[in-house]
Amino acid sequence: MSKITLKEISKILGISTSTVSKALKNYSDINVDTKIRVQELAKKHNYTPNAFAQSLRSRETKIIGILVPELVHHFFSSIIDGAINEAEKHGYLVIVLQSHESYEDEIKQLKLLVDKNIDGIMLSLSDKTVKYDHIRTIINEGMPVVLFDKITHLIDCPKVIIDDRKAAFSATEHLIKTGCKKIAHITGPLKPKTTIDRFMGYKIALETYNMPFNKTLIYTSENLSFEDGYNLAGQIMAEHPDIDGIFAFIDPVAIGVLKRLKEDKIKVPKQVSIIGFSNWFMSRTTSPALTTIDQPGYQIGRNAFQLLLKNLNHKREGKPFTSETVEIPTSVIIRQSTRAIMAPVI
Repeated sequence: MSKITLKEISKILGISTSTVSKALKNYSDINVDTKIRVQELAKKHNYTPNAFAQSLRSRETKIIGILVPELVHHFFSSIIDGAINEAEKHGYLVIVLQSHESYEDEIKQLKLLVDKNIDGIMLSLSDKTVKYDHIRTIINEGMPVVLFDKITHLIDCPKVIIDDRKAAFSATEHLIKTGCKKIAHITGPLKPKTTIDRFMGYKIALETYNMPFNKTLIYTSENLSFEDGYNLAGQIMAEHPDIDGIFAFIDPVAIGVLKRLKEDKIKVPKQVSIIGFSNWFMSRTTSPALTTIDQPGYQIGRNAFQLLLKNLNHKREGKPFTSETVEIPTSVIIRQSTRAIMAPVI
């Protein structure tokens, strides 16, 4: 069966092309019978919209950009997967770029996306980003932007986040409830808000359970890597041989800690319990399997695109952008790298 055009459908049915277009898009102001006639005829003749012509009429490209600090990263890969799957449902193509945790690259890549005439941007800030004029500028020029994961409250735009402070509190609390008395925290680079919030969650948990805070138990992983965790574990055990719990900022660091302790014949979790953060796939494959905080990247990606789509629709309708924040819940995934929770004393 040959393909048919919008004009031909209009001529056959004796209605305007705008009515045909609205019927195909299922607009509520079009009569149901008319919708059925249009859609059945379009299906019979394999009608497909001319994407190029549509973009010229609407000044939309149906393309969005996602900029993340790293592509080779389980968490960000999950976010991208969720965003792409949601975007495809609405006919959007996705361009994915990375900033390599560089402020300068973030500026460059955002400019590249804007120059490609994309419709909107999903962005997770680099660790080195402390100035935001480049983002404010593109928002002020009419580009819908949604921040996710690594965000700043200094930019007025939609955001998708987790409560890092609450999640870190839960991680530390879990170690305490399993009987840990001396807990080290391996934190990340000092600038990002996520680092500060996870540190504060750790500290508040200690205070809540009347455990002393000791700044010598705070160690920094600059690269958030397996190698950092491996090396810091040796340092921690040399400086604090009586440590019995370690909360790592992210799973790769925790897995490095686990590897080093096993090599040094320190039993996990009998002597030292370890908890990570993010629930990377590899956390299920370690021996023992790693207890961690589930950070649902796929859901973050879906929600970030949904917020972006809302602002794309607002832009199309001439409405102001929204600035709502969506918080995705987290949970402790209990595996074998931590001891069983102790029964409360009655």
